[in-house]
Amino acid sequence: MLTLYDDPISGNGYKVRLILRLTGKAFRVVDLDILNGETRTPEFLAINPNGKIPTLVFEDGRVLSESNAILFHFAEGTDYLPSEPFKRAQVLQWLFWEQYSHEPNIATSRFLRQHRELTDDVLAMLEAKKAPGEAALALMENHLTSHIFLVAESFSIADIALYAYTHVAEEGGFALDGYPAIRAWIKRVENVPRFTAMNEASKL
Repeated sequence: MLTLYDDPISGNGYKVRLILRLTGKAFRVVDLDILNGETRTPEFLAINPNGKIPTLVFEDGRVLSESNAILFHFAEGTDYLPSEPFKRAQVLQWLFWEQYSHEPNIATSRFLRQHRELTDDVLAMLEAKKAPGEAALALMENHLTSHIFLVAESFSIADIALYAYTHVAEEGGFALDGYPAIRAWIKRVENVPRFTAMNEASKL
């Protein structure tokens, strides 16, 4: 059975739990508390020297980390990853963009607001992330105004990657009221067969 090292508060971990559920994979979860340094222990660093979750250990002992790499692996050969080369590249384009332009602003703001004392330094960081976070949402809004899903009008791992933190963007201080196309897309994602909500995906 697959073993997923994760923390229930992680949106990146939610991506992995969701693709595993969508593809019907059996897995067990080892929850690690990132707030208490449980990903920095010698035992976990022996599994993933980068000390980050989610980390997936296969039945044969192979280890794979980075949420979007795990998404790509389990989407291979399924409807969640297009077979046509250019469309596959478009999926990758969204995955790379999510980690570079979306997650550092939307997800990090959520983490700071939920798990850090709002000192002057933290408030300054949140303020610095506000404009690029809104720019990321505006880019998605513009695209989704004329597209059902992010790539090829079909639900893919691009949607999983962006849904994870977009649907909880308000927890990071980003109101979604001004993004009707994003809100409609969120509902479409949640209506995908075998979809599992964030709070439910952490349950086995």
